[in-house]
Amino acid sequence: MKSSQDHLIEELQNFMDGDLEHFQTLGKKIIKAFKRQQRIMEQSDRRQRQEYDQLQDKLIEVEALNREIEETQKEVVFTMGAIGESRSKETGNHVKRVAGYSKILALAWGLKEAEAEMLKQASPMHDIGKVAIPDAVLNKPGKLNEEEYQTMREHAQLGYEMLRYSNRPLLLAAATVAYEHHEKYDGSGYPQGLKAEEIHLYGRITAIADVFDALGSDRVYKKAWKDEDIFALFRSEQGKHFDPKLIDLFFDHIEEILKVRETYKDQFD
Repeated sequence: MKSSQDHLIEELQNFMDGDLEHFQTLGKKIIKAFKRQQRIMEQSDRRQRQEYDQLQDKLIEVEALNREIEETQKEVVFTMGAIGESRSKETGNHVKRVAGYSKILALAWGLKEAEAEMLKQASPMHDIGKVAIPDAVLNKPGKLNEEEYQTMREHAQLGYEMLRYSNRPLLLAAATVAYEHHEKYDGSGYPQGLKAEEIHLYGRITAIADVFDALGSDRVYKKAWKDEDIFALFRSEQGKHFDPKLIDLFFDHIEEILKVRETYKDQFD
């Protein structure tokens, strides 16, 4: 005859056996469900990775297209600038030199590389308005009379009007350069008679770059000046025609500027 203790042990064993079977069945269901969920997650991960890879490929294509558009835009801007200069018997090297001088001065002023590079790309458009100036005025070998001079002055406004409606930062910078590179620090320039910091920095920089190269180059109406004469003029016009701080920076970086001039010097047959 079983004792009460034996009955208790037997009931406990039966409970444990039944409970173990229950838990084994439940465990198998949990493992099966977990594996199914894992497969779903792996499939989802693969789809997400595929979608991510496809998105990355598209981004690479877009970036490449944007770079191509930017390079094409730069090339168009430079070519248009060269066309404007060619009408006044200038070589394409003039705009290359002005671009190089402008970037040197922009960096010396403290502009970041990207903005200095944008000014370099925009500055070749400073005289684009000359495309609308009559040849008889543009290439007159002698001094212009008052009427001719007023006609010539119109190129700043004309260049601005050609570019001002763009929403491209590069072309808007070029519009500013075209409009303001003949303004003078003392307010005696044109077309608006702006003074000091009223003149955009791009215009103040390009004014120095353009005048330096123009004075140092042969033109239909003059021979090239000697460097010492140009330097003397720049010092005398510091705070008058030119921003005084930029003139200081010009002389501080004159070796770099002369190197650009030598690199892009005109070649004549």
